[in-house]
Amino acid sequence: MRIAVVLGTRPEIIKMAPVIRECWRRGLGHFVLHTGQHYSYEMDRVFFEPLELPAAEYNLDAGSGTHADQTGRIMTGIEKVLMKTPRDN
Repeated sequence: MRIAVVLGTRPEIIKMAPVIRECWRRGLGHFVLHTGQHYSYEMDRVFFEPLELPAAEYNLDAGSGTHADQTGRIMTGIEKVLMKTPRDN
């Protein structure tokens, strides 16, 4: 089993950094799934690098749009990633 750490905004990156580091420290299988709401890598990199976080394994590149449109793209993208991620039965 792997834990999916889903984030997409700069405040979420900051808030989830201790969770990601604790998963790593405990040897828990995990991956970062970035929704890409803030669609500039440069905007996110200034947080990932100083916080010493691994790059996201998946990036949905949701971009901008109406709340409904963006939410729909994110939910569909998360579902696709989770469906192809092996899990325990």
